[in-house]
Amino acid sequence: MKATVAANPTARDFLIAARTRGREQLQDILQIGELTGCIARLAHMLQRERGASNIWLCSSGQLFGDQHQRCIAEVDRELAHFRLAIAEPDYLPGSALFVSLACALHYLERLPELRVQITAQQIQPLHAMEQFNLTLRHLLSIVPETSNVIDEAGVARALAALFSFMQGKELAGQERAIGALGFTQGEFSDTLRQQLVDRIDSQQRCFDAFCSMAELPLRQQFLDCGEPCRETEQLRRMACTRLLHDGDEPQRALRWFALLTTRIDALKEVEDALIDAVMAQAQQALGQVLQEREPGESDIASWVAGHGGQEGERYFDRHLLPLVRQQAQQLETMAQQLASLKATLEERKVIDQAKAMLIHHQGYSEEQAWQTLRKMAMNQNKRMVDVASAMVSVADIWRLPTKE
Repeated sequence: MKATVAANPTARDFLIAARTRGREQLQDILQIGELTGCIARLAHMLQRERGASNIWLCSSGQLFGDQHQRCIAEVDRELAHFRLAIAEPDYLPGSALFVSLACALHYLERLPELRVQITAQQIQPLHAMEQFNLTLRHLLSIVPETSNVIDEAGVARALAALFSFMQGKELAGQERAIGALGFTQGEFSDTLRQQLVDRIDSQQRCFDAFCSMAELPLRQQFLDCGEPCRETEQLRRMACTRLLHDGDEPQRALRWFALLTTRIDALKEVEDALIDAVMAQAQQALGQVLQEREPGESDIASWVAGHGGQEGERYFDRHLLPLVRQQAQQLETMAQQLASLKATLEERKVIDQAKAMLIHHQGYSEEQAWQTLRKMAMNQNKRMVDVASAMVSVADIWRLPTKE
């Protein structure tokens, strides 16, 4: 029954209507919680298929064949459950949510084509990974849209904590996929290495946001099982410094995938607990609303008098989710800008090293060294950083005498 008011509405009429609307919202959030669970399970399986696909592609189909097929079957099963959950979407609030659903379904409908390309080895691993990333990005964007009409402070805060955590878990999944790619190839390019560092940093920011909003038992569960283990940290350092071709590339890639999968599975347990917390918070709030008696004049006066205090705090909590959504958009932009800035700084460092070699061995001034590198780059039709890098790479065997 929808909230209605009389022909000549009074304050009491609108207070009753507000309570009715709040009850309807809480009843809807219980159904939305079920949808969120479906999304979380589907995203978890897609994250696993993304990493398995990278190993399959980078190993030219030599590794993870059976695991890759199992991942596909698990994704398809969860996708069927997801479609059932949205088959009758009357309980879903707002047109923006329907747009998010349409975008997610658009990419999910392209999964069969992507899988054909992966199986036939007709797509580059980075491109395949980006297609999975896009699919997951739109799928996870559904979750904050479900909260657009939630006014109850505890539910809003629980949803904000959940979405921050889901963002962090997705970045951990991207870390697994990037690492699987680099370890299987036996090398991390500067770009790939920077992507890995960005995902590590960004997921930590998301988990910090989660910890600032979640209840203590959930924070403790995350700290007990969701942090990377020592061996993972060792492999991270190896990926972010220098990876040697020692013949252990396949085993190292499989070990990386196993370690990150164990961690992400543990994160999934925390995620499930967060979804349960949202549902419990909604059930508790709904129970309180159902027990409320009809408001009298004294109730109205008390409610109006307190509207600027406790209610102000409630609406502050209500706006946590838009802030979290904005954070999600900014995280990716910041990561891209940071990667570009760090790449520029690294290039500047290599050029400065090459200039220093020319100054030391040839007695050039700084300007002469710069012009020499610039001329060599033009003559070879290469970027200056590539010429400088080639010069620095042979520094140990470069035996030019110091010019007197």
